[in-house]
Amino acid sequence: MSEPHRFDRGHTDDLMSFLTASPSPYHAVASAAERLEKAGFRQVAETDAWDGTSGGRYVLRGGALVAWYVPESAAPHTPFRIVGAHTDSPNLRVKPLPDTGAHGWRQVAVEIYGGPLLNSWLDRDLGLAGRLSLRDGSTRLVNIDRPLLRVPQLAIHLDRSVTADGLKLDKQRHLQPIWGLGDVREGDLISFLEESAGLAPGDVTGWDLMTHSVEPAAYLGRDNELVAGPRMDNLLSVHAGVAALTAAAAGEPPFIPVLAAFDHEENGSQSDTGADGPLLGGVLERSVFARGGSYEDRARAFAGTVCLSSDTGHAVHPNYAERHDPTHHPRVNGGPILKVNVNNRYATDGSGRAVFAAACERAGVPFQSFVSNNSMPCGTTIGPITAARHGIRTVDIGVAILSMHSARELCGTDDPHLLANALVAFLRG
Repeated sequence: MSEPHRFDRGHTDDLMSFLTASPSPYHAVASAAERLEKAGFRQVAETDAWDGTSGGRYVLRGGALVAWYVPESAAPHTPFRIVGAHTDSPNLRVKPLPDTGAHGWRQVAVEIYGGPLLNSWLDRDLGLAGRLSLRDGSTRLVNIDRPLLRVPQLAIHLDRSVTADGLKLDKQRHLQPIWGLGDVREGDLISFLEESAGLAPGDVTGWDLMTHSVEPAAYLGRDNELVAGPRMDNLLSVHAGVAALTAAAAGEPPFIPVLAAFDHEENGSQSDTGADGPLLGGVLERSVFARGGSYEDRARAFAGTVCLSSDTGHAVHPNYAERHDPTHHPRVNGGPILKVNVNNRYATDGSGRAVFAAACERAGVPFQSFVSNNSMPCGTTIGPITAARHGIRTVDIGVAILSMHSARELCGTDDPHLLANALVAFLRG
């Protein structure tokens, strides 16, 4: 019998709890903020004046979070070390007029967010979560974490062509989930959510709601060497970034460690909470100026800054190995991957590779290289956006997974902790 697989159970258990507690970007940043608060970080409002004292701080804006730690020895021109990630995942999101249905079925009208594997949302028990905007100007998080909705697949008896031609889904007609029986009533879904959240009728005037699989993350495999769960792309990196930032803040790093967890990566990052927005740059500049810095100090700090853009990548698939580059086959539990694309779909260059290799060496963490098959298009991340928008040297990395953009993804149990260890070494410099 082979040796049982070994991994850091505590870190992986905590990741699984984080995934379950974070069915939406808004819940993800709330979960991250809770961990930061326990580590001594304090929330600051963007509308308040900031001071230049040392310590840990974070700002929340919608589904995005930027957190940083200022060491006592930090000068105005001290460079930053940034871990970048994103909080959003592909899913089905509720439309402005959500109540629909036909033929005695009550349904919820949804729009496709990002690029999900649509078939993975069929015949799966779904909950509903997100943010409610209230009449008084406040917001309330809501999470119906029980089987509430389902997108039923058509029986094979009614579509024999699926065997020969494969499954074909029309995004408008075939993906509206059912949630009950009876006549369609306008306002029914929002009334249900108001009651579930303990709100009065008519309190909710806006919403950002999305579906999620209610099946919790779980260990998989003979020796528990795998983890199956939702939203690993990219909450796995957010979780590792929070763990790394709190660990780095426990010392006196020579840089200012930062975690930037953005929303809207899956649809282009162009929003006030996305990587292509002003959030990160504004926080970094205000940090410099709050410590008495000038524009010259800001320029010096940015010139010495490095960002690791951490996002999941593709492990070699045993059933589709020909889709991968023949000489680059990242394996699960082989350590984090360094992503390279010479057409700048990833931001990594040779100097960035050296920075990441040095961090992995200090941490005792193996790493792998990833490039796309030349015959296939390459995905992208927040890396090139961060590099271009802020003039910051950026390196694209991540953890190799299978089933990316599925309602349930698959990673190795070792890799989340290996990534976190590499990020700690990077932030500590």
